[in-house]
Amino acid sequence: MFTATPSLSKSISILFFAFLVISGMYFGREFLIPIAIASLLAMLFLPFSRWLEGKGISRAVASLLCVLLLLVGIAGIAALLSWQASDITNDLSQIGDRLVKIAADLKQFIAKNIGISAEKQKEWLSKQSSSGGSTIGTAGAILSSVMRILVDGILVLVYLFLFICLRAHLKKFVLMIVPTGESKEADQIINDAGKMAQKYISGMGLMIVMLWILYGIGFSVAGVENALFFAVLCGILEIIPFIGNLMGTSLTVLMVLSQGGDDKMILGVLTTYLIVQFLQTYILEPLVVGSEVNINPLFTILTLVLFEIIWGIPGLILAIPMIGIVKILCDHIKPLKPYGFLIGKEKNSVPEIFTILKSWFGGSTTKKNKA
Repeated sequence: MFTATPSLSKSISILFFAFLVISGMYFGREFLIPIAIASLLAMLFLPFSRWLEGKGISRAVASLLCVLLLLVGIAGIAALLSWQASDITNDLSQIGDRLVKIAADLKQFIAKNIGISAEKQKEWLSKQSSSGGSTIGTAGAILSSVMRILVDGILVLVYLFLFICLRAHLKKFVLMIVPTGESKEADQIINDAGKMAQKYISGMGLMIVMLWILYGIGFSVAGVENALFFAVLCGILEIIPFIGNLMGTSLTVLMVLSQGGDDKMILGVLTTYLIVQFLQTYILEPLVVGSEVNINPLFTILTLVLFEIIWGIPGLILAIPMIGIVKILCDHIKPLKPYGFLIGKEKNSVPEIFTILKSWFGGSTTKKNKA
């Protein structure tokens, strides 16, 4: 898009611009997070909207049907979780007694092996409870957070409808602000970014369904009560990279302990976690999600850390597709191509174990480039 050669001053200007963008994302996070979520969802539902429009349905009605489809999907997952959670609520008293016993055993273990007496532990916990503020203040904070989530959820739905309905208008605006002669390149960037987001999000959704099946089979074999609930929970938490799978498995282990599970059951849960993670890393992600987001591991972690700092949990969920869009921009803009190369990975580099696994299915992979 640009023809000037990179220079030190230009690189400094680019880095300064990136700093301003990151600062704006941090201070405007309450405004930008719903827009970012709705934008990615709009890219996901765009093929469905086009299909409906091809059947003679107006764009406004097609956009509304996309929103309704999203709500139906969310309601279905919520109904499945609540159905399974109903069995857990019936045993809450028993689970509470078990947790109290586990806490007492933990206190005794700390007192015996670390040397902190039970009285000291109780005193420390009471100080922590008192420093946490009043019950009314805590309840108010929780209510405020719930209201914020509800408002953001409504905004996401409204933005989703408007982004799909007004997509042609928004695209024309982008093309109008692009310099003369660069509209074709800008149109290619928009199309590539949309396709990348569609493939990544749809692939992630399909992978989560597969993880539900794998976790459900593994937890059922291990003898976990309400195995389907924890399988669905672990699968949903996979949308949070690196952290989600540990959170889901930790909650499952904690619930197994509270339900009186033995060592074999805990070992079964951990074995299931390890097997599923192996299958996810080397089979599901490469074959289902694919390599649409071609980011190297270093910048994947850096991006996740940065987005968690500026946007919290939503940042962790949005980080990977958004850095993928940034890479597409860098690859199409000449002064930014070195940055696209920096955050990307070698196109022909394929993990050795994936090469072996893919060969079992009759696939072919390109050989790795030597360093």
